[in-house]
Amino acid sequence: MRHPNGYGSVVKLSGKRRKPFVVRKTVGWNIKGHPTYHIIGYTATREEGLILLAQYNGDPWDVDQAKITFAELYELWQEKKAPKLGDGNRRGLYSAYYYMKRLRKMRYKDVKSFHMQECIDTCNKSYAMQSTIKNLFRHIDRFALELDIVSRCYSDLLTSESVPDTTSKKPFTEEEIEKIWESKGIPWIDSVLTFLYTGFRISELLDLQTSNVNLTDGTIQGGTKTQAGKNRIVPIHPKIIPIIEMRMENNEGFLFGDCGSRLTKTMYYGHWNKIMKSLNLKHTPHECRHTFRSKLDSAGANKRCIDLLMGHKSKDVGERVYTHKTLEELREAIELLN
Repeated sequence: MRHPNGYGSVVKLSGKRRKPFVVRKTVGWNIKGHPTYHIIGYTATREEGLILLAQYNGDPWDVDQAKITFAELYELWQEKKAPKLGDGNRRGLYSAYYYMKRLRKMRYKDVKSFHMQECIDTCNKSYAMQSTIKNLFRHIDRFALELDIVSRCYSDLLTSESVPDTTSKKPFTEEEIEKIWESKGIPWIDSVLTFLYTGFRISELLDLQTSNVNLTDGTIQGGTKTQAGKNRIVPIHPKIIPIIEMRMENNEGFLFGDCGSRLTKTMYYGHWNKIMKSLNLKHTPHECRHTFRSKLDSAGANKRCIDLLMGHKSKDVGERVYTHKTLEELREAIELLN
């Protein structure tokens, strides 16, 4: 059946391809009289292509390439592309949009690399947020390229603060840990102790829900950052079992949340900074993780167990493939922490 004029077409490409059918729509003609196309997508079969073409014509990403603003393009990206990303990645990118205020009313085709770089340089945030801002520019820029709004990605020219040398991280001393134990009445001090005895990253701790805790087995399942670290099992150290039990009793939903709702990193840092100020300490949450690994290593814990507890991929292929540590071995390792 012939499609109406301007509807688009599904064409099979030459060669061996996983998705050989291109779904496209003619958007104009070049000086030689050849058609120029807007590529809607690629499919494995002609039938899938026809479905995609029908969906596009029912709800096309119809944008005015010359006039669309940064904010309008971001909203379209948020609707069309962001849902395909992981929850944690998406939350970080959404928060990075806050630092792009000065660009929101600009036509996107007028946004150059120096505009983007200025947002990164003036955000006054850590290397992590700078990297997230750069990553969001990259996502939106490639989306703009896909929609033929721009002809090149200026985000490829961006720079951000480099990852700091981890040797600058200072583990907690024995005296500081004792000082924390003696200050259990301070609000949220229990989160610091949980960091110290689990090795979780800040995002991992804030993502923990009460459903991740198994008090019968004495374990917490969590971790999100890497393939080796996702949903890892961490035995609960005997010293923090009362802390976890108390949190379980007083919370539904997120274990270290606000009335069961997830805390953002910014909200949590408000609690953390108050604790550090009241105890006259200068540490970051990530230094709890350094302390956890350092203490395990000093106590003689098995290297493979340390990797499993930290969510690190073992560098030794034999260790990765052939060694299977039981829960009891992990428990014995973590109980080496005094």
